[in-house]
Order: sequence, then structure tokens, then C-alpha cells
Amino acid sequence: MACLALGHVCALVGQAQSRPRQGPRPQERSDLNGVWTNASYTQLQRPAAFKTLVISEAAAKAYEATLAPTHGVRSFPGDTLGQIASEFNDSGEGLARIHGQIRTSWIVDPEDGHVPYTADAKKRLRFGEPDLYDNPEDLDDSLRCRYANGSAPPQMSSMDTNLVQIVQTKDYVVLSSEKNHDVRIITLRAPRDPLRPASWSGDSVGHWEGKTLVVETKNFRDSLIDRFFFVYSKAATIEERFTRISPREIFYAFKVTDPSLYSQPWRGEMIFNTARGLMYEFACHEGNYSLPSILRAARQGRQNQPPAPQATGK
Repeated sequence: MACLALGHVCALVGQAQSRPRQGPRPQERSDLNGVWTNASYTQLQRPAAFKTLVISEAAAKAYEATLAPTHGVRSFPGDTLGQIASEFNDSGEGLARIHGQIRTSWIVDPEDGHVPYTADAKKRLRFGEPDLYDNPEDLDDSLRCRYANGSAPPQMSSMDTNLVQIVQTKDYVVLSSEKNHDVRIITLRAPRDPLRPASWSGDSVGHWEGKTLVVETKNFRDSLIDRFFFVYSKAATIEERFTRISPREIFYAFKVTDPSLYSQPWRGEMIFNTARGLMYEFACHEGNYSLPSILRAARQGRQNQPPAPQATGK
């Protein structure tokens, strides 16, 4: 009788009960809050020392021993002043362990562990040519302090700054990077804003799939400058997945798609571990105070030589 009298209300209640639940309840979501680090000897692309993604414990220990004196940072040609050995490095304590496997690269696809640039992209990006440091427009975005490796997806590790603080609310997830104190705000409550201007870190929109936070980022500023060991353009779409798999670990997976540069989408996997301490400020303004010295050193020896003095007869 009550339902006959309140038929419309009862119908609405019945619809609500039969309608599939939209998204996970809060208690089903991963708790991502905290300060995390992805410091590791493992880097984005696989070094020449390895042919496979997964290696044995013995092979890992032998490799780690060669990098331990410089805290996991590989030396580079031209380091005649011993920069790697003298500066502070923070690359963790060894190669990454993911799902019980010792990984030689963050990239898991393609199988060779390298970013799959097309031949045309390599030509446009001047692969194989010497690095140019005498023009500020040719210097990478991180060196110029326009963005940090922790502020733009995918979240990369580096030789010195690997902390990220995650603050999670009902409507947003915020990632605050140690380097440059940059912040990326991921909205969970609104569709992508078509009028939002492009930015270095793109426009990130997320949703929950069970315990996994899924984030899709688009709308990047067009730049073919190195973004910490790889390049993407304004055509890029980056998908990230964050899952808390233990009290001390977040499993992080990502996929990068950019047909203007890559022959296929490429994927990577990483572990974020709980940090041992707090995160402190790492400050760098756009332009970077060291740029004048970098440009001056690169141009040294390229100046036009003054003409030799002419002998005068008497």
C-alpha cells in the first residue's frame, strides 16, 4: 500500500538498488598518502651490460658493486673533473626488485628496453649528433628548471632527487615533487577541461578501478626537448596506474603513446618505497643560475680568432 501511495519514490529506490555501483567505495581504494621514493640503480632504458629485463641475484650483485662507489650513478664521457664521484647522489641501494624480479630497466615493452623512436623522429631530434650546450633553447627542460622529473608523467627517477609526497583526498590526488617543489594536481571529480591551456606537465584526470588509481594525462606543451631521458610532444597521451601493494610499496605502471615520435606505445613498471625521512625544499628557478657558465664553457674555443698581426717592412 505504501508503495502504491508513493509509487514514484519506490521506483527510484528500486532503480538505485539495482543500478551498478559507480566506482569503488573509499575503503576499497589504495591509500597513497605519504612520502615515497623511486631511487634505484635501475633507469628508464636498459644499459648495454644486460640483454634481458630480469637478471639473477649474482648478476645484480656484480653490477651493483661497480656502481656502489658512486651511489648507483654511471659515469659519463668527459667527466674529467670527477663530478660523479664528488657530488651528492641518491640512487638507492641497488637495482629495482619488482614482484620478486630484479629489473634492469623501467621499460618492460618493447622487449629491448629502449624508447621506440621512429627513424624520422631520430632524424628530427638529431640522434647521433654531439650535444649542443651553446644555445639555451637546446638545453633540456629539467636543466632549465622549467619542470622536474617528479612533476610530469611518467614519474622518473634521477641521480639526486627521487622523493614525491602524495596527498590523497576524495576529489583530488596531489603529487609534490622534491625537485623544484613542483606540484601536479590530479582531479578525480571532473571531466577534462577543453579550455585548459597546455602545460609542461599536461592535464591529469584520474579515476579509481578497484584499488588502483588510473590517471590519463594529455594537453602537453609542444616541446621536443629531452624530458629526463626521453622526449614527447603535444600529441602524447600518458596513462599511469598507482596501486598500494604493501605497507611500504606502491606499484606504478605507465604507458606512453605518441605516434608522432614512437613506432609503438611503450610501457614501464616501477616501485615506490616509503621514504626514510621528510622531504625538504629543493629550489631552482626557471633559467637556472648555472646556465651562463654552461653556455660560456660550451662556446669556449668556438670564437673567431683575431687575425695574426701583419709584419711591417721598414
